[in-house]
Amino acid sequence: MKSGKSYLHLALGSLLLTAGPAMAQQAAMSDNVVTLGVLSDMSGVYADFSGMGSTTAVQMAVEDFGGNVNGVPIKVIHADHLNKADVGTAIAREWYDRDKVDAILDASNSAVSLAVAGLTKEKDRILIIGGSSTTRLTTDQCSPNTIQYIYDANALSNVTAKALIDQGKKKWFFLTVDFAFGHGLEKTTSEVVKAAGGTVVGSVRHPLNTSDFSSYILQAQNSNADIIALANGGSDTVNAIKTASEFGVSGKQSVASLLTFITDVHSMGLKQAHGIVLTDAFYWDLNDETRAWSKRFFERVKKMPTMVQAGMYSATIHYLNAVKDSKTDKASTVMAAMKATPVNDFFSQNGVIRPDGLHVRDMYLMQVKEPSESKYDWDYYRVLAKVPADKAFSPATPGACNFLK
Repeated sequence: MKSGKSYLHLALGSLLLTAGPAMAQQAAMSDNVVTLGVLSDMSGVYADFSGMGSTTAVQMAVEDFGGNVNGVPIKVIHADHLNKADVGTAIAREWYDRDKVDAILDASNSAVSLAVAGLTKEKDRILIIGGSSTTRLTTDQCSPNTIQYIYDANALSNVTAKALIDQGKKKWFFLTVDFAFGHGLEKTTSEVVKAAGGTVVGSVRHPLNTSDFSSYILQAQNSNADIIALANGGSDTVNAIKTASEFGVSGKQSVASLLTFITDVHSMGLKQAHGIVLTDAFYWDLNDETRAWSKRFFERVKKMPTMVQAGMYSATIHYLNAVKDSKTDKASTVMAAMKATPVNDFFSQNGVIRPDGLHVRDMYLMQVKEPSESKYDWDYYRVLAKVPADKAFSPATPGACNFLK
């Protein structure tokens, strides 16, 4: 019995030594699967520019990556946060605790993003944010576990507002969605307007998912502002622009949408949307690379991609490359690799993820074409300017991000 026991111990020891590298690799990759969760608005006001389109983009990235990383499979799950911070946080908690999700992507909605960012830090996973502009993600609510990948309110304000002020449009009135995203976008744009010599003559706030903008547009018209600035997004932007068109906002007064997506323009049509000046991080028809990827996306979704959807593909590839190179899915190690490596693909050229988590790169000032200018389907934008990263994005405020102090 003694010799049998010794033999068993010897055999087990040999087995452990032989299996050591494989077991170490599995341990480095946690539960032997990399799970990505796409948390987005799948059915509401922001579904068109993010939603299932973002999920499709992430799935495309996983397929293009080969379906596995470091020998373990990649799994994609998705859920609808309903634009409610408590719902989004509950889903994220379940994903982290039960489904062992390694990274959550998109979370388009500033209130949801802020709530999930806090939980992600607590659980030590990674959150890569799509369509959320609040600058709190890189200031008082910054986190070593969060990346703001597409834009922030400063970039949207810097590109659009400065261009319009340069055109002599100095009196501004804000029509703002009443939650964190709208508040932040109005605040940063107001600061840009005032710094450039303009004035804010008034503002009004509306609930998320408003269908009737009549009273708000009337207030904006009566303000005699040069610019009626829309600090909202998705179907709220579409409905506000349609109402402005119906009420005859034109001539001296112009509508500026601080966050417009190509799906919004498609929904409105060029007859209503033409002339709008906007900021974008991506346009499907920029070059051969953007056209090639976008046509693949279109085959699945039957719509051209927004900057959020294209950005979620880019973010997924960048994340998976960091996991591959790091040989682990440990959040801190992967995040360090993502920040150390420039982003170079069809979405971002020489993009850099700053220490505070903001992905900065060139942005584009666009104008929606006249109907007569459009030559083919989804031919909606003309590029007015390519704005360098250091001009589009404001520099980090010293001391604003707690974990960098």
